[in-house]
Amino acid sequence: MTARTPSDRPSEPRLPTTSVPAPAGTGKKSAPGNPEPASGKPEPASGKPKRAQEKPEPAQGKKPAGKKPARRTRPQDSGAASAPRTREDAPREDAPIEHPPRKDAPREDPGGRGVRAAPVLAEDDRQRLLSGAHHDPHALLGAHPVKDGVLFRTLRPYARAVTVVTEEPAVRARLNDDGDGFFSGVLPLRTVPEYLLLVRYSEVTEQLDELEVRDPYRFLPALGELDLHLIGEGRHEELWRALGARPMVHQGVTGTRFTVWAPNARGVRVSGDFNYWDGTALPMRSLGSSGVWELFVPGIGEGALYKFDITRPDGSHTVRADPMARRTEVPPATASVVTESHHVWRDEEWLAHRADRPVHEAPFSVYEVHLASWRPGLTYRQLAAQLPAYVKDLGFTHVELMPVAEHPFGGSWGYQVTGFYAPTSRMGTPDDFRYLVDALHRAGIGVIVDWVPAHFPKDDWALARFDGPPLYEHPDPRRAEHPDWGTLEFDYGRTEVRNFLVANAVYWCEEFHVDGLRVDAVASMLYLDYSREEGQWSPNERGGRENLDAVAFLQEMNATVYRRCPGVVTIAEESTAWNGVTRATHETGPDGFGGLGFGLKWNMGWMHDSLDYVSKEPIHRKYHHGEMTFSMVYAYSENYVLPISHDEVVHGKRSLVSKMPGDWWRQRADERAYLGFMWAHPGKQLLFMGQEFAQGAEWSESHGPDWWLLDPSYEAEADHRGVRDLVRDLNRVYGATPALWQRDTVPEGFSWVDGGAADDNVFAFLRFDADGSPLLAVSHFSPVVRHQYRLGVPEEFTAWTEVLNTDAARYGGSDVLNPEPVKPESVTAHGRPASIQLTLPPLATVWLRPV
Repeated sequence: MTARTPSDRPSEPRLPTTSVPAPAGTGKKSAPGNPEPASGKPEPASGKPKRAQEKPEPAQGKKPAGKKPARRTRPQDSGAASAPRTREDAPREDAPIEHPPRKDAPREDPGGRGVRAAPVLAEDDRQRLLSGAHHDPHALLGAHPVKDGVLFRTLRPYARAVTVVTEEPAVRARLNDDGDGFFSGVLPLRTVPEYLLLVRYSEVTEQLDELEVRDPYRFLPALGELDLHLIGEGRHEELWRALGARPMVHQGVTGTRFTVWAPNARGVRVSGDFNYWDGTALPMRSLGSSGVWELFVPGIGEGALYKFDITRPDGSHTVRADPMARRTEVPPATASVVTESHHVWRDEEWLAHRADRPVHEAPFSVYEVHLASWRPGLTYRQLAAQLPAYVKDLGFTHVELMPVAEHPFGGSWGYQVTGFYAPTSRMGTPDDFRYLVDALHRAGIGVIVDWVPAHFPKDDWALARFDGPPLYEHPDPRRAEHPDWGTLEFDYGRTEVRNFLVANAVYWCEEFHVDGLRVDAVASMLYLDYSREEGQWSPNERGGRENLDAVAFLQEMNATVYRRCPGVVTIAEESTAWNGVTRATHETGPDGFGGLGFGLKWNMGWMHDSLDYVSKEPIHRKYHHGEMTFSMVYAYSENYVLPISHDEVVHGKRSLVSKMPGDWWRQRADERAYLGFMWAHPGKQLLFMGQEFAQGAEWSESHGPDWWLLDPSYEAEADHRGVRDLVRDLNRVYGATPALWQRDTVPEGFSWVDGGAADDNVFAFLRFDADGSPLLAVSHFSPVVRHQYRLGVPEEFTAWTEVLNTDAARYGGSDVLNPEPVKPESVTAHGRPASIQLTLPPLATVWLRPV
């Protein structure tokens, strides 16, 4: 993947949407949102910005170009200037407003009487602060008791003057200008008081030209010792509450706490639209050996854009999006967004009963959706008005959403993630996504999301070499580089990285109420030699090819999710014969490994074998009969899902109906028969969007399903509607028939009637529920009608009635049915003392139940 160009580089600051006056003498007027001041620094907006905090000056030590700034009548309480949001959902400005001092306030001391010169700041500290390489700026900035009083020091680049104002005792004193944006002074006070800073960026002395702000460096750390301890041990299961940007009230002041894990950094600064993307004035402090950097910035609230300016070990700088960002800009923009949830959930009833029945013993029929293309252009909230009703009408129990975490390249379908904690902003805000999940739950639909902990892209504003050397990726290039996708693999052996991913799995389940995680590309995580040639990998400590770190991570993730989130299921997309994917983590298998702990696993073998069979001409299918029966050899080795997913209908593989041979009628008949076989086979079902109405074209993320095929004005609309009606009836009968799902994972739930009728292209088997009640499924993959076809059945039942026939006319079939109940005869067949005779329709599946 090629890296996208960030839209908010620190050298190109995000400016207010109000017009910005051009520097004096240029004769030009900057266009809104794209000013180019001659000095290289943004000039203060002439209007009243919604969140104005400070007014940086174009050039240090020189008078600001242009006219006198407009008077600020409502200066905000913040550590730096903030441009208004450009999004329609601009944040509420609920930070406390500090008004200019009253006329009867104490008179300002201009720096002589009462303000003593502060000790000279050591040159090394000075340069480290200016270069963003200081680990403890709070030790030098802010207010500190000294021998003769209280030392105040602040770093305010481009400011003309800084004045300290206190209430008890009442003091107003201008600090001395120490150059390079430093201002300091010692006031004759006994203790450190509550104080404000008045910052002036022009030479005008009127009080209304001063910005009144709170000093970020007077606050204690807003992250607790327990948080740091858990982060250090890699056991912080609610990591999103400790790291990232969190609006909060700290020491009685409203603002945002910024925290980031960057253990290799020499220094970290916060830059954003609130300081014109210049983080000089907002260096963060290092919290001991944890590798965590923290800064509480007063007055910053929801909607603020930000990144972290990181000084690498070699002294170079990199500007990065927040790995823990819970909201992002809309791609291709890459900044993180301060956010907080205000959604009020209404799915209490759904959550209360979600864990009533184990998933592997419950009906589980999944409709796979790529949200951005299901109905292109719809937002999360607009999707909430359409998707739940559509899925409920078709009878699916769950939807599976292809990755919704933020990703820079839409063509990756979401499988190359940069914002692991942020739902993609392409369709709305995180609360908008919550609204969609809530709507699905209230419609009785479970929500599974695709989760991608196997790799991440190399974009230089995201996770790759985050603070200099490898951090999230493995330090060994042979284990870091993913050979198939040009991405990087996580270092699962590093406790903090494993914690980042485990907490992320919990985050989606708890913060968004999702009911399952389908874990992508598990096989690529499990094997050190995955897609690697000899010499490109080295064995593990046991001499094997298993990635022991990845095994431990998956076990911890599954154990944690199942412990914390009752009723949630994890599903592995694992394409190998790894033993114990759905075995409990505490149960050791013959290979010496504990189970991975997943609830379900995609049955890739069944999918490949069965699709290969139906793609053959009927005359040749008898030579491939075993491909349809082989799945029963291993059907109970794991808890399986039978997937016809997006992967099978793209990149030249053709849609499901187009895989079938013959003319259009035979293609549709084959698809209907195949779906009937699939829904009756042991395991859960998954069907990708568009296949439910026999879309002939491959799926494309640019336009999604061909909904026009269902338009009544289209001449072949009935052909496609018929297949969709069949899917609806398959789900209806399936949900009402426990024999089809209650014993999916035990041999007692299945019995062959005839699995060897290769010459006839017939597969007949019985499914049983917990009480022994059966369903007979007969799939006939030949285009001829077979009359009086005898099948052995349990003798205790007096008659069998057809409950589903994929050849029915309403589905587009030839309407060859068994309309009357079929009575058993005392004729031995298939090892059973009783048997029935059926009419088998061409290319069809028939289900029968005893009367």
